[in-house]
Amino acid sequence: MTRWYLTVAEAAALLLLARLLVAGPRLGYWRTWLGPLIERGASTGPATVDYRLAHAVERAARRLPGVYKCLPRALALHWMLRRRQRPSELVIAVLPGPRRGTIDDLHAWVEMNGAVLIGELDLPFRPVGRFGGDRWG
Repeated sequence: MTRWYLTVAEAAALLLLARLLVAGPRLGYWRTWLGPLIERGASTGPATVDYRLAHAVERAARRLPGVYKCLPRALALHWMLRRRQRPSELVIAVLPGPRRGTIDDLHAWVEMNGAVLIGELDLPFRPVGRFGGDRWG
């Protein structure tokens, strides 16, 4: 049980960092923290997909004050997976032209072996960048 609380605390700290980065400096300053740009499916790992870290990020986001949208959640999970050397893909996407026009035109999610761990939506977002790598830093 203590390990779970430590995992949620780690997720909370990374959510706070991600929120500061998203709200603060331009992406160009911290883009290297995302890992290299990759092709779809380039990050393959074990056949099993573990949703435990995604649940920890969601729980931390519910407990922290403020609103944590898709990008900070995806960043936190992606960083947690990379710290554990678990290959994942952070996907940043946009709605197609005719559907644009709201604040939610952009979206981010994390995939592992083709399964969406966090940020799954039914809207037809088109990926503009996939970031991967199985190592932090």
